[in-house]
Amino acid sequence: MLGLPRGGVPVADEVARVIHSPLDVVIVRKLGVPWQPELAMGAIGEGGVKVLNDDVVASAGISSQHLADVEAREGRVVAERAALYRCGRRAPELHGRTAIVVDDGLATGATMRAACATVRLNGARHVVVAVPVAPSGWADQFSGLADELVCPYTPQDFLAVGSYYGNFDQVPDSEVVGILARAGAESCDVDVMVDCAGVRLPGHLAVPLGAHGCVVFAHGSGSSRRSVRNRWVARRLNAAG
Repeated sequence: MLGLPRGGVPVADEVARVIHSPLDVVIVRKLGVPWQPELAMGAIGEGGVKVLNDDVVASAGISSQHLADVEAREGRVVAERAALYRCGRRAPELHGRTAIVVDDGLATGATMRAACATVRLNGARHVVVAVPVAPSGWADQFSGLADELVCPYTPQDFLAVGSYYGNFDQVPDSEVVGILARAGAESCDVDVMVDCAGVRLPGHLAVPLGAHGCVVFAHGSGSSRRSVRNRWVARRLNAAG
């Protein structure tokens, strides 16, 4: 479960609790038109991913220098936010896994498209975009970027994301850091190496939210930690905590 800071993190936290998923962030920054910063001409994400709104770039007369200046500034912010939010933790390992990318809503979609591109670049096998509210027809812009799209409310007369919240105050950095720190302390989902009688055995450790105990699978011949059957049993146990 990956929330877009800052507003997407509290939403992702609620969903992660329901489905017993590890929680982290995918950090992207809007590239605002220099003389109209609220208008997105694109977005960038971790790992140098960039997505442009070509229509905005053309209509606003954005030069390559304008774009480079804004990209450099926002790139520094991406690096600073990654260090702040993760407090020294490594970015999650996404290779071969499902990434559910969550925000508090969708307007232009530029940051969410950059987020999808970022998790793909980091090896996610299946990408799900999940938002509570978006304009009608929003799914069209994610063709080829996401495998699955979830949005319960798509009004025809969409105004702005904040119009659909009773309280849309800005989420402070301290709240994001607190949510991620708690989630990191309560859950983990990582590959590990176990030292056993002089032999190093590869494995995978998953500790879901609210876990009450630990079950260890020791796989013998004809089976492995990648067995479809074994992974199904493990998922059921993790869901039960």
